[in-house]
Amino acid sequence: MRMLGIIGAMDKEVDALRGAMTDAREEDAGFARCTLGRLLGVPVCLARCGIGKVHAALCAQAIIMKYPVEAVLNIGVAGALRPTLAVGDVVIAQSAVQHDIDTTPIGDPPGLISGPNIVHIPCDGALSALLLKAAEAAGLRAETGAVATGDQFIVGAEKKDSLSRAFGAAACDMEGGAIAQCCYELGVPYAACRAISDTRDGDEREYMEKAEQACRSEEELLRRFLPLYQHAREERNHG
Repeated sequence: MRMLGIIGAMDKEVDALRGAMTDAREEDAGFARCTLGRLLGVPVCLARCGIGKVHAALCAQAIIMKYPVEAVLNIGVAGALRPTLAVGDVVIAQSAVQHDIDTTPIGDPPGLISGPNIVHIPCDGALSALLLKAAEAAGLRAETGAVATGDQFIVGAEKKDSLSRAFGAAACDMEGGAIAQCCYELGVPYAACRAISDTRDGDEREYMEKAEQACRSEEELLRRFLPLYQHAREERNHG
């Protein structure tokens, strides 16, 4: 049975979803621990990848190669790069970039990924539209834009502003760009929704205090998204 792959980096991002699953069973996919079953009726493979780009890419490749994953959704918390975003708001990614890739000394644009030769990895338009619809239904304030990934915890308005200007990014994380690249190169649709845990002027203290609040926004978004996803899935399969 085809399933939706859902990847979060930390236990706090996936525990509530794991607890809500039915017919659940635990399996290993490489180093990644996966929970297979149904979440609000949708067949899913829910995985906690761990923090950082390498863990994220290993997990994404593992579940794509082992399971019949029809699309991958990256979830979790993120730092805001725009002053308009508050804790608990959500960002629906239009694209994923990797801000810590830098081959500009040899003439490449910032963030260019060698091989596919792309900076902005596009997110699946249909999945992103469903995420926006779900955010509206949940009463969550949502913005769209790129999500910028790097193996850094970004703090400080100056650094955040520079990422926003360079990539048109709305939020920053440490996994999404790597998962997006894996999906792009393996031909699997990718989407991402990130809940804001620390604001553009916030810091690590704000993150520590507000991450759980952001996770609750993410959970509410997914409660609204999954029935929409299942309806679209059924229409597609019978269409």
